Amino acid sequence: MSSEKASSSENIVSQKYDRCLADLLVKAGVGFSVGVVASVIIFRRRTWPIALSTGFGIGAAYADCDRSFNPARVSGTRIISQTDESK
Repeated sequence: MSSEKASSSENIVSQKYDRCLADLLVKAGVGFSVGVVASVIIFRRRTWPIALSTGFGIGAAYADCDRSFNPARVSGTRIISQTDESK
């Protein structure tokens, strides 16, 4: 058990969660930054552009993470089972 040849399912899930968390931080940070700039330049220092753009970033990260964990939700993807392959 000390050396594993293939990645275990726990490691794969852990890597996906790590990627999702990193993606969330990056996209929320970019959304926050865009919101601050838009708030200062265009909207006379209102707070709603910051919340809206941060929410867009979090939503985009959530959608990417959902596709990572459930690839069947990607449009145009077909899941073929083992019994269908032999036909």
